[in-house]
Amino acid sequence: MPRRSAALFAALVLGSAVTAGCSSAASPGRAGGPPATSAPSTPSTPSATSATFATPSPSSTSVAAAPSTASPASAPAQTPTPGAPVSVDVTGTVTDGLASPWGLAVLPDGDLLVSERDDARILRVSAKDGGRTEAGTVPGVTDGGEGGLLGLALSPGFASDHRVYAYFSTASDNRIARLDYDPSRPAGSQLGDSVVLLSGIPHGSRHNGGRIAFGPDGFLYAGTGDAGERPLAQDRDSLGGKILRLTPDGAPAPGNPFPGSPVWSLGHRNVQGLAWDPQGRLWASEFGQDTWDELNLVAPGGNYGWPTVEGVAGRPGFTDPVAQWHPADASPSGIAHAAGSVWTATLRGGRLWRIPLDGDRAAAAPQEFLSGAYGRLRAVAADRDGTLLLLTDNTDGRGEPRPGDDRILRLTVGVGG
Repeated sequence: MPRRSAALFAALVLGSAVTAGCSSAASPGRAGGPPATSAPSTPSTPSATSATFATPSPSSTSVAAAPSTASPASAPAQTPTPGAPVSVDVTGTVTDGLASPWGLAVLPDGDLLVSERDDARILRVSAKDGGRTEAGTVPGVTDGGEGGLLGLALSPGFASDHRVYAYFSTASDNRIARLDYDPSRPAGSQLGDSVVLLSGIPHGSRHNGGRIAFGPDGFLYAGTGDAGERPLAQDRDSLGGKILRLTPDGAPAPGNPFPGSPVWSLGHRNVQGLAWDPQGRLWASEFGQDTWDELNLVAPGGNYGWPTVEGVAGRPGFTDPVAQWHPADASPSGIAHAAGSVWTATLRGGRLWRIPLDGDRAAAAPQEFLSGAYGRLRAVAADRDGTLLLLTDNTDGRGEPRPGDDRILRLTVGVGG
């Protein structure tokens, strides 16, 4: 099947001069950043950036919602006019003392599940007092480099089936597994048997992807990396450098662009952020190499260019990003949609970016918040009440965890900057 050509989207050129090296400091793909500090819970001051815009393509694709399986969207109390500035306040610390946390999922009662990359644990965090309970350990996980226990997702029917999905590394590949979760059992043994749904995702010391999330269509999406082998991103027969779309049992989802394949889009370097807007459009963040990190609007069958192009290139056959940053200012990991914007947690950049949206285009230049205040930011999630949850992930130059340093912060978004 020939590659689908997508029209160009807006390119937001941010940051300082091009920084040599990969989109990381200690290792390409997982960025180092400023050490975490005890920043006061005061409003952040946004910075101004220049931007250029282009007319979006009418071929932009939404995923139809499935009300019977979709999780309810968390709507903020106030949604600003597209492009209007906002303020962000750190209103508290949900919990701290985490070690190399990576995945974050909000339970129906407001409690949180958090994965710890290196020790393969899943923790339950109380929304009431921040207390932590060990749910259990995911079997078969091999840590090292950027690998380990990575993303978490809840089944769309979690309230009745109590199923948790995990993306993790083994010695030879990356995998997606399903586990039953029973919080009534003793701490440490609340996870049932692990059922591997998909294996054979390329694994390396870097670029393992790892974010998983259920879309509004009830299917499971997974962002993968090229595992340091660039040609994999353009190889339709490889699971590396892709966004995958699966049934809850791990089979290729019906309606995928390449029959019999789990591949939803290709040409990605290292996808660690997935989020949907209220219209069902899929947004994804991606680590670049030396020049540009990206925020992409993802269409089925779309080719996002890696390794042929990086950032906005305007080349036929490839889809340009909606926003791009120099790696020193970003190295984007988890993303969320809230208050009419995509929010991007960044590692090397050590800041939270807001990209305001007007439909399928950027409505204005991004705003940055919390620059350097909390070190590396691994994930951001929209809570049920419209606040944002921000997960830090601070490591030293060798990628070793500093126990006690990492935390989950709660943020509120206000109209007006």
